Amino acid sequence: MLRVLGVVGYKDSGKTTLVRALARELVDRGHKVAIVKHTHHRLDPPGKDTAVLGDIAAQVGIVSPYDSALIWRKPLSLEDILPYLAGDIILVEGFKTEQTFPKVACLRGEPDDRDLFDGLVVCAVGPSPHTMVEGTGVPFVGRDDIGRIADLAEEKGFKLPRLDCGGCGHERCYDLAREIVAGTGSAADCVSLEPTTEVRIDGQRLALNPFISGVVRNTILGLLSPLKGVKSGSIEISIE
Repeated sequence: MLRVLGVVGYKDSGKTTLVRALARELVDRGHKVAIVKHTHHRLDPPGKDTAVLGDIAAQVGIVSPYDSALIWRKPLSLEDILPYLAGDIILVEGFKTEQTFPKVACLRGEPDDRDLFDGLVVCAVGPSPHTMVEGTGVPFVGRDDIGRIADLAEEKGFKLPRLDCGGCGHERCYDLAREIVAGTGSAADCVSLEPTTEVRIDGQRLALNPFISGVVRNTILGLLSPLKGVKSGSIEISIE
């Protein structure tokens, strides 16, 4: 199961510093780590090569002797980006309003810090633990205790698909996510994470809610059942 842990906080709360230290610790433990950062700024300043090319094309690929990148000239959701990342643990910096994975709250000691506690925070770091964390039920962890935060990433990381399909008995994925963080639910309760029907496009699995999964499955079985030689068991279909 893919493990995702978010790091949220307001400007100058130390998010990037924490993500960097946490990534290093998890890599040292043998994990393959990927990072997604949310920013409100353009990725490439106007007039630069990729920005000029992006004015014409919807996608711009960049390859150098040192690294590579692919830029879409449109905003993508976290769900759009995750299939392109190769990692068993994904660290997400920002995305405060996302509600499908657990988070670490980076506090500044300001009153609006409390807005970060949405029921998905597994720990908080920063100043003034008694005034900012009191009453939230969330443990306070020192910024230097990276090992403990890495433990949380390993033990509590998860990502729900944001389908709000109702297959788990909840109206929203957020409701199940809160239960998982609270310890009263499990990611295994999400029927869309391990559907009976799997569709992959260019190698990337497409998230299917239970209704669509059933429609695809029953349609394919209905089309194949009259054919000679069809037996029960797993079915694999490739379309180019």
